[in-house]
Amino acid sequence: MPIVNRSIILSLICSWILSVQGQSTPPNILIITADNLGYGDLKINNPESEIKAPRLTELAREGARLTSFYTASPTCTVSRACLLTGRIPQRHGLDYQLPGVEGNYGIGLNHEEILIPQILKSVPTPYTTACFGKWNIGFAEGSRPTERGFDEFIGHASGNMDYYNHNYRTEHDLYKGTEELYRIGEYATDIFADAAIEFIERQSQSDEPWFCYLPFNAPHFPTAGNKQPGQPNIWQAPDWAFEEYGWSPDERDYRKRYAAVVTALDKAIGQVLDALDSSGEAENTFVFFMSDNGGFRLGREGIDIGINDPLRSGGVTCWEGGLRVASMARWPGHIDAGTVIDEPFWSPDLLVACAKLAGASLPEGVKLDGQDPLPILTQGKRSRHNSFFFIYRDHAALRAGDWKIVRENPEDPWQLFNLKNDISESTDLADKRPRQVARLERIFKDWQGSF
Repeated sequence: MPIVNRSIILSLICSWILSVQGQSTPPNILIITADNLGYGDLKINNPESEIKAPRLTELAREGARLTSFYTASPTCTVSRACLLTGRIPQRHGLDYQLPGVEGNYGIGLNHEEILIPQILKSVPTPYTTACFGKWNIGFAEGSRPTERGFDEFIGHASGNMDYYNHNYRTEHDLYKGTEELYRIGEYATDIFADAAIEFIERQSQSDEPWFCYLPFNAPHFPTAGNKQPGQPNIWQAPDWAFEEYGWSPDERDYRKRYAAVVTALDKAIGQVLDALDSSGEAENTFVFFMSDNGGFRLGREGIDIGINDPLRSGGVTCWEGGLRVASMARWPGHIDAGTVIDEPFWSPDLLVACAKLAGASLPEGVKLDGQDPLPILTQGKRSRHNSFFFIYRDHAALRAGDWKIVRENPEDPWQLFNLKNDISESTDLADKRPRQVARLERIFKDWQGSF
């Protein structure tokens, strides 16, 4: 091909890409995660919910509500590793919840794994990157956010900390970069939101694109091991959040206290989005919200409060209530406002989306489990996934099309559900559709053979 013709073609391709994106610079990226938020805690998913979350409702109206979005694992540590690597746990190796102080402050995720911020640093105009909130994938030397592609970090290492005292067990657990940060008495949700707001306002004055990963620790349940002597093990929220419902901050009802935590989270997310809108960067920012897994439904009094209705069960299981999570996306001018998208996709897709948005190449020699979800979100295309594979502890499941097999123990027979007709997984069709079970089991084994 003559050089001049090649140059013309390359120029036309670049012009076409920019015209499709609608901007001359790559979009900013804001990924927000909640911690153990129930699918049915939000009224937009469950009209019976009494929890006040107006800003998340507004976010759904401004973009798309995603009704078949899955986390790749139903527990905190593993879910985050899948999101950041674009890989399921059987590939990245962190297939368990980090245990105790030793686990949370250990290596965690293999240092050879490539994370979203590292990919965003590889483009000609590198992204400025920040993480504010719950890390939970290892905090040994070399494992910390600022050692894995993030320029800035304010947050905690562990899977959960006290919302006001910021301790995990006996360890102080709030950090700025790699140094301890002492802001005892401030509500953790607000610390993380304020850090994101300051970052967005500062970066809006720059020509460099930015990526903000905002993994809130709310509404994770309280943990007795994090409490001071005499401190009750109850859900923690600011006084104003109780007053929103006409309740006293001394309210003892667990469900009411949980509602206040979610409302406080909702307001914090709204403040971050307000800052984004005020910065003038909203039109050029891809926003994605998800819960890391479903609310826990293990029967623990005062702890398992989140509701996943109409889904079955919850966190740490492979039922829909553990895997299908509350989610929404906003990108003005690209994602139609007020839409509901029921095409299934999952958290590993976000790494691919970030790379596509930034114009970055995907890592070579790395088996990714994500597909580009942008055509689903912006063009109404069908999902490119043929199936979704899940294993956590003894639980396992596979979804292919509208069909899903699930079992709670390797010795158990598979149960079969048609999710299009039975989102609650209430009617086991395995005995009536043995060929369908056999088909999905073959796909499950094909996944296993790929590791």
